[in-house]
Amino acid sequence: MALRTAGRQSLVDTVVDQLRAQLTNGEWAVDDRIPTEHELAEQLGVGRNTVREAVRVLVHAGLLESRQGNGTFVRSTADPAAVLRGIRAAGALDVLELRVALEAEAARLAAERRDTNDMVALRGVLQTLREHGDRAADADMAFHMGVVQATHNPAFIEVYRFFSVQVHESLITALRDDEMPPIDLNTHEALVDAIESGDPAAAEAAVRELLRQPLEAVRAVVGRPIG
Repeated sequence: MALRTAGRQSLVDTVVDQLRAQLTNGEWAVDDRIPTEHELAEQLGVGRNTVREAVRVLVHAGLLESRQGNGTFVRSTADPAAVLRGIRAAGALDVLELRVALEAEAARLAAERRDTNDMVALRGVLQTLREHGDRAADADMAFHMGVVQATHNPAFIEVYRFFSVQVHESLITALRDDEMPPIDLNTHEALVDAIESGDPAAAEAAVRELLRQPLEAVRAVVGRPIG
């Protein structure tokens, strides 16, 4: 494994970047055990504490996994930070179109899998929306997160949680306050009703109607026709 020797400035960050590059470039495969702290420290010309901190960062990022007594193994070669950078580089319309795809399937799954607790939570957020008016952005995002949580799919929930912040930021960047379409409370309620009644088709239709106005607003700004 050819790693360049780390300099003395921002040592932990430098080691993190080098190890991350090795992972994403395929130097190690998923489930491979990486070299020991001692071996990496010698290769990089840094102390073992620096290597330990860098590995800890990559464990937290989900790229590495420490197994007690066995060493540190590759958990993933797909860098979540790179995914986030890619989403941030995408335009508001690109992000919103992806949101439609995610939430349409989430609504279908929620209608099939929701339980009593899910419905209590969704009804509660819907009431908050009604009490705080049609521009309660935080409550609206909580509502859509509640729909995703009702899928009871941990992978779906984590992906959407990761993605939802960028959805909100991209809309604010693309549209001024007076351009943001009002939150359609009646369609939100129709979505909750469809989920509660176990009607996947109606739930998907309600989500698509909810997101139609934001899509049209952003398309008007960026000048992209409806495909």
